[in-house]
Order: sequence, then structure tokens, then C-alpha cells
Amino acid sequence: MSAAPSDSNCYHCGLPVPPGAEYQVVIFGEPRAMCCPGCQTVAQAIVDNNLTSYYQQRTSAPRTPQELVPDALRQLKLYDREEVQRSFVQVQEGDIREASLILEGIVCAACIWLSEQHVQSLPGVLDFRINYSTHRARLRWDVSRIQLSEVLEAIAAIGYVAHPFDPGRQEELYKKERSKALRRLVVAGLGMMQAMTLATSMYLGVGEDMDPTMRSFMRWISLIITVPVVLYSAQTFFISAWRDLKRRKLGMDVPVSIAIGGAFLASVWATVMDTGEVYFDSVNMFTFFLLTGRFLEMGARHRAGQAMESLVRLLPKLAIRIDADGQEKEIAVTDVRPGDRLRIRPGDSVPCDGVVLEGRSSLDESLLTGESLPQLRGEGDPLIGGTVNVEGPLVMRVDKVGEDTVLSSIIRLLDRAQTEKPQIAHIADRVAAWFVGAMLLLAISVYAYWSLHAPEHAFWIVLSVLVVTCPCALSLATPTAITVATGRMSRSGLLTTRGPALEALAQATDVVFDKTGTLTHGQLQWVASYSLTERSEAELLRLAAALEQGSEHPIARAVQQAYAEQVSEVLLPRVHKLDASPGFGICGVVEGQALRLGRQEYIGANIKSLPPLKSGETRIWLADEAQVLGAFVFTDTLRKEAKHAIEQLRAAGLTPHLFSGDGPSAVRAIAEQLGIEDAQARMRPDDKLAAVRALEAEGRRVMMIGDGVNDAPVLAGSDVSVAMGKATQIAQASADLVLFSEHLPHLAEGVHLARRTFRIIRQNFAWAIGYNLIAIPFAGSRLIAPWMAAIGMSLSSLVVVLNALRLGR
Repeated sequence: MSAAPSDSNCYHCGLPVPPGAEYQVVIFGEPRAMCCPGCQTVAQAIVDNNLTSYYQQRTSAPRTPQELVPDALRQLKLYDREEVQRSFVQVQEGDIREASLILEGIVCAACIWLSEQHVQSLPGVLDFRINYSTHRARLRWDVSRIQLSEVLEAIAAIGYVAHPFDPGRQEELYKKERSKALRRLVVAGLGMMQAMTLATSMYLGVGEDMDPTMRSFMRWISLIITVPVVLYSAQTFFISAWRDLKRRKLGMDVPVSIAIGGAFLASVWATVMDTGEVYFDSVNMFTFFLLTGRFLEMGARHRAGQAMESLVRLLPKLAIRIDADGQEKEIAVTDVRPGDRLRIRPGDSVPCDGVVLEGRSSLDESLLTGESLPQLRGEGDPLIGGTVNVEGPLVMRVDKVGEDTVLSSIIRLLDRAQTEKPQIAHIADRVAAWFVGAMLLLAISVYAYWSLHAPEHAFWIVLSVLVVTCPCALSLATPTAITVATGRMSRSGLLTTRGPALEALAQATDVVFDKTGTLTHGQLQWVASYSLTERSEAELLRLAAALEQGSEHPIARAVQQAYAEQVSEVLLPRVHKLDASPGFGICGVVEGQALRLGRQEYIGANIKSLPPLKSGETRIWLADEAQVLGAFVFTDTLRKEAKHAIEQLRAAGLTPHLFSGDGPSAVRAIAEQLGIEDAQARMRPDDKLAAVRALEAEGRRVMMIGDGVNDAPVLAGSDVSVAMGKATQIAQASADLVLFSEHLPHLAEGVHLARRTFRIIRQNFAWAIGYNLIAIPFAGSRLIAPWMAAIGMSLSSLVVVLNALRLGR
């Protein structure tokens, strides 16, 4: 049998097993340790398909995706199997699938561009975006047209390694990336010091009297010192450049590789032929400085992605399941299924979404919603995976697991926001691609000029031009800032779901609020019922609850709650021919009678004898085909922070508006309390959308905040939209941002941060462009040596990254 990984390493892939991980597969009659659910699933599939001979035939732990998934398994398309995909693939409508992947081998922004372009060109791939800070990719594909294994093989074909996302493995990859980068940096640093020591004596004039044999000897020693620097430390530049050239693209590492390779080969020729100049010191020096810049940039990139990684690490590895006989058993979270009962001890994290069956305790939801105070949860209350149980023990019923949980949806939205690019970033990418080609032509022109006027200096001048003009800073200007800003906003409970939303938020001039559930709590309370016929109020409430069952509208929830509190009967009659008119009401056939429930104009009611509504109250009517049967009155309360939030937004230069479907009296009362001048009532969804369009026609940029199904059209149609954290799913899907904290002052904070983000992006562009405009003439006129060019290029990229990191403070 081949050499298997040690007990502390994963038997399948060879990576260290994280502390506390308990993933095992019985192979050759013995339990073997695995590092993550992915390796456990793959290894179990190998065993199930009688392919354990793979472990006997291999000679070492696998290093590439081809080795991780052997030929026999690729033929079985293991990663296309449902049980393998369960932990990392979300099933969407029809044949659409979405998965989170990790990419290894990414070294710069050009790698991101190449990978995205290559994968998105595959038939059946709907979207493929890579987060530069975390190297996580979000893939959406049509399973009827292409399989996941085909996408992974296509990524491997251009030299990158892609595999399903696992938090433990990503942390290991971060450590591996840092370790490898540090080793390359150390080798380049040692080579630079030794080569400079040998070159200094000649630079200072000692070489003029040096014996030719000694000079030749020192050149050969310099060559020997430089070989490991070029072949090992600078290898990352050559690999990246070769990838680009194979795809007929001019990436950022192409000019760098030409500079390093050209200087080294010219120096080797001069050493072998014992003629001309050598540039070993310059090769070592600018390799070292380039690697130093990328090492510092890597550290900044890892810090920029910490917001998302902190969310990923919220879920525990293990859960305590209560079996049907009451026995408790500790299991892996990946083995939890909907319907399971779990015990949540004080101090434990909630492993998935569900509801409380037994117990009462406070839950720390700060990392998900930005709410600093623990929230009390009792029997029947919802629990969100990733929150922390603070006080007493709880028993919960599992409703959603894996990619269906709230935490997973937050991570997907944050991923999408960090990988989608605003318009300014697309322009930068196009400029950078053309910039490399232009710089290569410029380098040729510079070489031609100096070959005629000072041929002895032409070569190193061209090296300086090639190195100093690498457009890394230009391509890093936007993604780093977007990543830091979206991470900062998510920590305060304002989740950006689309990258372009930040640009629109920064430009907003007007803010439009819905009333119910936005400026108010949206938790309407039943106040009174009025029967206008011989039927009892309880009977009318039962019929209204029947019509509203299954609806997520605030009034529907209030009707159902009032029914549960006022009527003893549990079962509601079935409804036939149900039809909802968003913003107006609902109708259907209940127990053979056609009923309508909704606003006055929807019902046609005009009853004078009912008491007038008080401030903040809402009245809805119930009628059959012949007459009005009765009315229900509900009240809502204003959010205590609403007035402060409006003042903050007005101070930021935004004009507030209130567009509501409620009655004039209720809307007027709220507007007066908040000092909103433009308050419109009785607005249907199309009325709201038309009003927003009218504001936009005046040249205003509108931010819309809403929470209901009826707000979805206007949320989708406004310049930038925000859905409340407890909004309906369709409202959140239509919005550009989600206010999970439900804390309205965070809106003004988001506006300020978005504006600051684009100020920093513009600063980064100004720096990157200004640096090149200044550096190119200096390099082309012999005023910058190659090693100075390397320092300049590295510092240029580092300045951009560090400037973006200021957003995180």
C-alpha cells in the first residue's frame, strides 16, 4: 500500500485535520480521518463504488484537482451527484443551480478576469463571479446544459484549482498561500542581498582594476545565486503570464515576466560569452520588491475578506440531535435534516434555521443583524442559524439546513455584492487590458530610440519601462474598496446584495419610504371589530382569517393573530378561487360564499355610523356579493428611531418622501410626526412606481425603502432600493440592499460610507493613472533603474490597497 497521510492529516487529500473535526470514513477496515465534509463525501463515494484501490495505487497525497478526483471518479461524475452537492449547492428554480467554490492559484486581478471570462463562455454557465479578497467564486449554471464536473475541468484546463467551498479548508489555503509567498520572498531576499554584495564592488569602480578571471568568476557566482530566484521566486509571474498568453490575452504579469526573463537571459548570455553587461542584481532586486508588494497586498486582501469569513465561521461543526426515544446524540451539522429536534445549550451556536419547541432564552444576533442587545426567544419563536444562545437551554425544530438557511442567503448576497462590479470597475478593466498592449508597444519604441542614441543603456531602460507600467493598481482600485465597504456595512446590519448598488447609493438625492413595516413596526395590532349584520364579530374574524391564511402581508398577519387570540376554533375553512389585488385587498370563496376583504374603495363601502379612525389606525372591510358584513380596525406604532433617521438623511442632503397605500389620516399623522412634506396616501404599487419615475424624470436619484409584496415593483424599479430585514422574500429579492438590523439610522451611515467608498475609488484611480503618467517618462528617460521601477510599481499597488482599507476603520 502507498504511503498514507498521517493520523493528523486527512487520509484523502493530505491536508491537516482542523481541531475538533470528526469526519471519518472506514477504508480497508479502519476509520480514516478526513479534514472536511467534502473529503468525507468523496472518500465515502470511493468506498461505495468499490474504488478503494485508488488509495493503494497512489504514491503520495493528492496535489491537484485531477488527483483529488481520480479518473474513475471523474468518469462517474462524482461532483454531479446530488448527495455530494447537498452541502454546497443551492437548488433554484427549474434546472438552475448555484454553488460556492474556492479557487487556488489566483495571484492578481488579471487572474480573476481570465477565469471569469473563460468560465462564462461555457454553454450553460449563467454567471461566474470571483471575490478577489477571498478567492471564493459564485457559480450559477443550468444543469440541463452543463454539469459541475465539466466546469471544474474547464477551470483546471487554464491552470487553476477549483473545489467546493469549506470554511476549514479555506483557512488552510490561506495559511498555505501565506507560507508559499513567504518562502518565495525569503529566497528572493537572500538572492538580492548576495547578488548586490557581488555587484557593489564593480559598481564602485573596484571592477576596473579587477582581473578578468575574477570578474568572470563573480558573474558566474551571481548567475548561480539568481537561478533559484528566477526559477522559484519569480515562477508565479511566469505561470500567470503563460496562462494569459495561452488564452491570447495580455495580462499584467506579461510585461513583468518579459522584464525578468529578458534581463536574466541577457545576463546569462553576457556571462557565458564573457562580454557586455549583466543585470543579476536588478533581476533579484525587482523580483524581491514585486513579491514584497504582493505579500503585503495578500495580507490586506485577507483582512478585507474577514467580514464574510466571520459569517462563514458562525455555524458550529457539531449539533446535539434528540432522537424519537429522547436519546441525545452529537452529530455533524452536515447530517442535520429538516424536522430534526436539536438541543441548544447556553453558549452554543444555533446550527440551522428553525423554531423553538421548548425553553426560553436570549439570542445574540449581532453578527447577523447588527443588533447589539440579545433578543428574547421563546416557544414558537424563530431561530436563525449562526446566532448564539446566551442564557437557558433550548430545544428547536429544524426547518432549513445548508444553502436554504438565512445565514447562507446572507453570505450569497454578500458574495454577489463583492463580485459584481459597478460601471466604473468595468471601465477600469477595459482600460487595463488595452493598457498592457500599449505599454508593450511603448517599450519597443523606447528600445528602438535608445538603441540609436545610447545602445549600452537601451536594455535596462526598457526593463524599467516594462516593470514600472504594470497596471495592477488600476485593476485593484475598485474590488478592494468594494469588498471592504460591503463588509463594513454588513457588520452594521445593512447588507449590500449587488455591487452596483453602492454606486447608486452614493449618488442618491431622494429617499422614499413605505409606511407600514418601514417607518412603523409593521406589526399591526387588532383594535376592534364591527359587525354590520346579524353575524357575530367572531364569525366575521374567522372568515377574514380564512381569506388571509398563507399571506405574509402585515394586515394578514394581524388578522390571523387576532383570530388565534379571539376565536377558540383552530381549523380554518378552505378558500377557493383566491385572488389578491396588491395594495387593495383579497377575494375568494369561503364555505360557498364569495367574500372580499380590503380597503374601502376595493369593497365599495361608505358606512357613516362607524367611529372615526384615530391617528395611526387602519380599517379594512369585509363584504359578500350582497352587502358589507363588517369592518376591522388595526393600529401600528412608529419606530422610535424613525425621526432621528429622517433627520440624519436630511442632513446628508436627501429629501424624504412618504408613499403609502394606507388611508390619508394615518399617512398624514406619520408625516407630521416625522416632518415629511411630501406624503401621499392610497397609493397602489403602480402609483408608487409612477411617482418614483416622476422624481427620476426630474434628474433625481431615488432610494426606495419598503418591506411588502406590494413594494416589489417599485423596489425593482428605483435607482437603489432597500428592503427591511423582516420584509417578504419577494421584496428582499427585488432590493439592492437589505436592512437586517431593522435600525433606520443605519441607512444614513450606509449613504455616508457609499459616498466615502467612491471618493476612495476615485482617489485610487487618480493615483494609479497619475503614477503611470509620471513614472513612464522618468523610466523612458534613464532616470529610473529597474530596481527602482519594481519598488515604484509595488508601492503603487500597495497604496491603493491600504487606501481602500481605511474604509474598514
